[in-house]
Amino acid sequence: MNWFYRIYHFALKCIVIFIGIPNPKLHQGKQGLSDAIAALGLQKGDPVLVVTDQALLKLNLHQVVEDALKQAGLVSHYYADILPNPTVENVENGLAAYQQHQCKGIISLGGGSVLDSGKLIGARAVKPNKRVTQLKGLFKVLKRLPPNIAIPTTAGTGSETTVAAVVNDPARNSKYAATDFCLVPHHAVLLPELTTSMPANITATTAIDALTHAIEALLSINCLKFSRERALNACRAIFEYLPKAQQDPFDVTARGQLLLASHYAGQAFTRTSVGYVHAISHQLSARYGTPHGLANAVLLMPVLTWYGDRINQQLALIARHCGLTSLDYPVERQADDLLNHIQALLHDLQIQTRLNEVLPHDAAHLAELALKEAHPDYPVPHFMDPYACQRIIKEIATAS
Repeated sequence: MNWFYRIYHFALKCIVIFIGIPNPKLHQGKQGLSDAIAALGLQKGDPVLVVTDQALLKLNLHQVVEDALKQAGLVSHYYADILPNPTVENVENGLAAYQQHQCKGIISLGGGSVLDSGKLIGARAVKPNKRVTQLKGLFKVLKRLPPNIAIPTTAGTGSETTVAAVVNDPARNSKYAATDFCLVPHHAVLLPELTTSMPANITATTAIDALTHAIEALLSINCLKFSRERALNACRAIFEYLPKAQQDPFDVTARGQLLLASHYAGQAFTRTSVGYVHAISHQLSARYGTPHGLANAVLLMPVLTWYGDRINQQLALIARHCGLTSLDYPVERQADDLLNHIQALLHDLQIQTRLNEVLPHDAAHLAELALKEAHPDYPVPHFMDPYACQRIIKEIATAS
């Protein structure tokens, strides 16, 4: 089947080359938020659905959006019941709120779960006769979403610039993505001051999520110049500014650079797709409710180690670009320097190496689901077999 996968990957690359993938209009700061709202083209008095979660409401982080909407003469309605791993029910309830208030646009304020939910609520609004489960896979929407803005409050998922939206389906114990060009938000607003209240562990795991996006984009056989540049710049910013944000949570410059790194990493992987870290991570979130960023952070080193020497060129490129090695070293040494730096960073961030909720006897089933997700959709540089996947899962599982 490997030859079929590579033909499929080549077809995906052709789509990126000849059709292209849209980018959101990027805005930064409070003036950028006002500009984005004005660009929605709505009339005074029009209702807008603000999609967020309860934690952000309690922290009053929505106030900056509320003030900007009032200034623009728009009426806000809130749907704030998004879970950390958003469910099909979350999306359907959000759609009900959108329809009840006859909203004309959507502003999503939150982490990746909120931004993805906002995308899917918009997709359901323009596809009212299709259930969320029917949007799974590629190009099932194919219709322009209502005017929308994505405002990330975590520097990790890059969902404000991606073509995908991930949702959890508890009824089927599965997690899947809807992927369509129209799911790219119309506008993305980066407000670093909204991220200063993030706890240190969330700052760490979301940033490693973005780092994983960048690395897996660079490992993809479909990585082209734009994605390579974006991914490398994301890696460099994360290595430089994540420790600074951890040391001083109110360092707005560091927070802003991490948001931009997450945005760049999102632009990279939305053109290349991701890899086995994400394929396995999604199963852990669906099965155990493991936070996505944490799962990626725990899996990153085991998956990179499994690839071994086969990805030395890509790892060495990152090490050189980020100034983590000597240009005089052989490629193997440069690759090792990157891996050692990542390992040290994870240690300094106090990222655990095991997940207590993961059970070794689940490894075979989880590996089957992970590889089913990865093949053929992810243009990985080398294919993983079920036994290798099981070994990685058992490696990060609690002792039996």
